[in-house]
Amino acid sequence: MLDVDETVLSAFATRVLRGSRIKEVSVNRDQLRATQAPLKESYRVAPGEALITLRAQGELGDEEVSCSVDVGRSMVEAGLHPATGGSGSLACSGDMLLQALVACAGVTLRSVAINRGVEISGLVRAEGDLDFRGTMGVDPDAPVGFTDIRLIFELRSDASPEEIEKVVATTEQYCVVLQTLKSSPASTLICSLDHASS
Repeated sequence: MLDVDETVLSAFATRVLRGSRIKEVSVNRDQLRATQAPLKESYRVAPGEALITLRAQGELGDEEVSCSVDVGRSMVEAGLHPATGGSGSLACSGDMLLQALVACAGVTLRSVAINRGVEISGLVRAEGDLDFRGTMGVDPDAPVGFTDIRLIFELRSDASPEEIEKVVATTEQYCVVLQTLKSSPASTLICSLDHASS
């Protein structure tokens, strides 16, 4: 259970930290509920309609160690992290994972807050710890991947600490990316090969 202290909440309002700002939106509680109600009912009546496969796609770079990822509105070119020999000019896929977590948690928190009629603003940040010896093959005992990920909400609200605690707990319960990271779903690697013509 999250322990929310009123002094901590008031400190959030005075701290300026890097992260994704939760923006005020023009969607109100009734609009959001009206939009979501037919979807929820459809999923109750036909659970199969709620089963959706999300996909991400990227194109391997020809000249750099990179992969351009289509993020819907634009392409993001990912490359090596500076700790693995990259220049730092391209997006790091580890950063992108944390950005996906921040985006999902922020959207989920805003949705929950709007549905509960709670005015809330602030920051959502994610931090992840990596031991680059693992991914660089330097130490076979070093883990490859994140060993610890922290999701941090720095919120401003006139709501009670108890109400904020409920909003955050519900956000944790329904944040798709967070729950995916926590549950470690089964994953499959599939490879196909087209022989390039000489």
